[in-house]
Amino acid sequence: MFNGTTKLFDQITGTDIANYFNNLLDKPLTIIPAVIDIIFVLFIVYTAVRMLRGTRVWQLIKGILILIVLTFISKALHFTITYFLLSSVMSYGLIMLIIVFQPELRRMLEQLGTTNRFTRFFGIDKDINAKMKENIYRIAIAAVELSKQRKGALIVLERDIKIKDIINTGIILDSEITPQLLVNIFEPNTPLHDGAVIISNNKIAAASCMLPLSDDKDIARELGTRHRAALGISKESDAIVVVVSEETGKISIAKDGTLIADVREDVLKKILIKNMVQEPIQIKNNKPAPAKTEEVEAKIETKE
Repeated sequence: MFNGTTKLFDQITGTDIANYFNNLLDKPLTIIPAVIDIIFVLFIVYTAVRMLRGTRVWQLIKGILILIVLTFISKALHFTITYFLLSSVMSYGLIMLIIVFQPELRRMLEQLGTTNRFTRFFGIDKDINAKMKENIYRIAIAAVELSKQRKGALIVLERDIKIKDIINTGIILDSEITPQLLVNIFEPNTPLHDGAVIISNNKIAAASCMLPLSDDKDIARELGTRHRAALGISKESDAIVVVVSEETGKISIAKDGTLIADVREDVLKKILIKNMVQEPIQIKNNKPAPAKTEEVEAKIETKE
């Protein structure tokens, strides 16, 4: 494997790239597919950066880029031993990365396989967005009421990545979303209060669902099982999770493995709308209309 990696670096830093561009100059017609090829590669890189930014993988990628630069430098300066060690790390490190970051890689591939972005582009889901906005206000009303009553709650809003396996762990409801129903589900000492409610396709898909717990050791010890479950599902999927603390009554939001703690009702609505509702792109006079974006900056003090 080391020999294969060494040959790859030799090809990249050797004459193959130079010959490639020389052939482009000799055959001008090949420039067009080459430009398309470059644009396609840039698009893939841009998409990957957007999907991985803010995750553990993103921090690791920056370290890998530094390692690659050091490998090239060691080869150019003829540091034979250093180049050998760095090349060996590059060879076996890739396999280790695939094993360690399997959940994040699976999530990225699942996002690529979703079709929601295409329907948003053509404006097909305009009515769905309007319905989702209504349901977000209903969820916010329920969360505030549960907060006042100091009743613990865990509400998972499914997005592009489907979590059918999580839904199957609970009691299937397939009912309309109402504040009264959500508050009643989390009433203590009732059959459905223990576990999470899953919101899917603008309906309450199931209640009393079991979520994977986050094993992140950096989580504050004050956070209980409910918050760890919210962080766990937000890491394994792109779901947004609303958490109401039974001890403090504070409302939190889990997204992409991070927790936004102690949010107000207005901030809760804005964050959910920003992440759950995406306006379709409008095209007029062959030019895309300027997108109406609403930047939400929630400066929240987390008391640990």
